[in-house]
Amino acid sequence: MRDGLRAVIEQEPDMEVVGEAADGREAIEQFQKLLPDIMLIDLQMPDVDGLQAITTIRSEFPDAIIIVLTTFPGDARVVRAFTLGATSYLLKTARRDEIIKAVRSALSGRHTVAPEVAQEIASHTGHEGLTEREIGVLKLVSEGHSNRDIAHALCISEDTVKARMKSIMGKLDAEDRTHAVMIAIRRGFMDARP
Repeated sequence: MRDGLRAVIEQEPDMEVVGEAADGREAIEQFQKLLPDIMLIDLQMPDVDGLQAITTIRSEFPDAIIIVLTTFPGDARVVRAFTLGATSYLLKTARRDEIIKAVRSALSGRHTVAPEVAQEIASHTGHEGLTEREIGVLKLVSEGHSNRDIAHALCISEDTVKARMKSIMGKLDAEDRTHAVMIAIRRGFMDARP
């Protein structure tokens, strides 16, 4: 993917690739060292993920222009990326000309959101998101824990676990616990990886 992006960008007479990184930690180091005009970043990377990298970079460089280029269209993940300071959000399926247009738009102060991503966000507008506590319960559910185990792990009562699961299922319009986990992963409330 990086090779293809480099080739596309280097075809533009007014653009130059000044650095590349294989993981989030390296992306942060490269940004600090090279101070690029714009950064393209994935969300799923080894060591430090893209959201953590955005947070770190924007805390040190509040005016950094960062475009997320990823495979994750989930509305919660998109909102989180923009909240942390991403300028634009594209999917890796974007055409080359769309990526170049997004780079130019970002440099002009305009945001770009992939149409599929915008549709995902719109389909959940007005829906209440999951709280951190609900996400904590759902993560333990995804690991196969029973309500009793979850209650013990989180130092809460089983009734509280049941109440949170009821709330989660209602917010996600899920049929059961497994369905709730699948929806939460798809929408970006939690990662599929452990």
